[in-house]
Amino acid sequence: MLDSPERSDIFSNTTNVRESLHFHASQLPTPVTPLDDGKPKRRISHSDETPTKRPRLMAAESSKDTIDVDVEMDDVAAVKTRGCRRIAFRKLGLASNGYPTGSSRMLLPSRNILQSFVSSHTSDVFKCHSRSEDSFVTPPYACAYSNGAKRGGVPLLAVATEQGSINILDTTKRKEWDCEPARVTLEPHDNGIFDVKWNADDTLLATASGDKSTRISSVETQQLLSILDGHTSTVKCVAWDPTHRDLLTTGGRDGMLCMYDLRVNNLSDEDEIPARRPVITITAAHGQDKAGGRQKIRPLPRGVTSILYPDDRPHGLVSSGSFDGILNYWDLRLPSDKALKRSPKKPSFKPLFSSAVDPTTFHGARCRGITSMSQGSGPSAGLLFALGADSRLYTYSYPTLTPLRTETHRNLQTNSFYVRLATSPCGRWLASGSTSRAGSLFLFDISNAGRIAESYGMGADEPVSPALRFPAQAGEIGAVDWARDMVASCADDGTVRIWRPDLDMYQNCVANSEERKWEWLWST
Repeated sequence: MLDSPERSDIFSNTTNVRESLHFHASQLPTPVTPLDDGKPKRRISHSDETPTKRPRLMAAESSKDTIDVDVEMDDVAAVKTRGCRRIAFRKLGLASNGYPTGSSRMLLPSRNILQSFVSSHTSDVFKCHSRSEDSFVTPPYACAYSNGAKRGGVPLLAVATEQGSINILDTTKRKEWDCEPARVTLEPHDNGIFDVKWNADDTLLATASGDKSTRISSVETQQLLSILDGHTSTVKCVAWDPTHRDLLTTGGRDGMLCMYDLRVNNLSDEDEIPARRPVITITAAHGQDKAGGRQKIRPLPRGVTSILYPDDRPHGLVSSGSFDGILNYWDLRLPSDKALKRSPKKPSFKPLFSSAVDPTTFHGARCRGITSMSQGSGPSAGLLFALGADSRLYTYSYPTLTPLRTETHRNLQTNSFYVRLATSPCGRWLASGSTSRAGSLFLFDISNAGRIAESYGMGADEPVSPALRFPAQAGEIGAVDWARDMVASCADDGTVRIWRPDLDMYQNCVANSEERKWEWLWST
């Protein structure tokens, strides 16, 4: 088992910035020079001049973190002093433009830890049983670990299937000859479930389905509590408000974002399951297709593929679309202007922030959509990660949603909107599925993802740490999620596989590959 990130020095809450960046002069802040200090101003010396006294760099008095660089002239040239000054101003420029800043110390790479992840063919494989008699298993579409599992509690994994059922699995590590723990099965839908999420206290499950509805189920009583209507097509994603147990938002193939409050808008009778309408509806959240030809056909909205609530902004929501790599940030607070309240027109919502450029166009002739998003934490805090339909992993800064860098793997294929992305609770690792025939799980080390490339599009696709490929199951691997010290992958063969770090077993598998391949899987 791994040590807790809070007790390890290398798991510090640090976002790294590459010191060799070059920014335009307009992006750098102007240093403040007091006018009434009574001291003569220092003339700026040129590079060919030798300073006449010991140089000393002090940050502006308004800065909280004082930068004090004291250089010995016998050891270091004066050029280094000016370099330190440029580095200090560059960091201030990053902060003013919304880029992640912090210590320039690079964290130790943890690729060796990722490489030690292994999975047993007997004790780490779970099957999704079919509800029909003509098949034994059914493909899983989505999975989610409980919030308690991410904090180190009992690892309960909710797996959503093609037939509309939910299997709650206990993925606690067990011995090879032990039986599988008892599972709980819910059947909230009769159609495929494309997303499932636990609420903050792990008492409720929200499921987004192809039947155009989102449903709320109780984990304890296993009963259906509420039906959320409002979408006109498949509901693709759902997210709970982390600060309020009664608020959640959904995104659909119809391009709509619907926010629900479980306390209001009950449209059912007392004897029926409560059906609720959204309190906020945002239509065409990512634009509409252009109408072409002479026929007057109403343009279709572009679908919403993924949504998430940022950790530091309870009233904000970030969404991605199926058409391009532009992310939108929405402020879900209603305006309080009395004039707007008297107006008969419904308020039109516009994103507060949007990505300035589409990073998917830097590597192809046309834009490609985003299949899934995940936010960083710990060493990757202040970053958003998005998986593109062009088989690339994109990194965005938050809250400006500016694309920073991209990386990929030669075997990574993500040309399907069923493939998901997930960040580990420690914020150091990222898991991704793949659409290749030989199902593979890909793990990325994002400990130093904050080290921005020198210029986006030129050298920005060089990986900070190469990804690892785990040949796991048969068919496409779509859903993935993390708990403490384990990651789950779901495949089209109807199985869910758990991966855990075990250095001794990994070394044994490498040394005796022909013997161990019948019992274990490991990275290649």
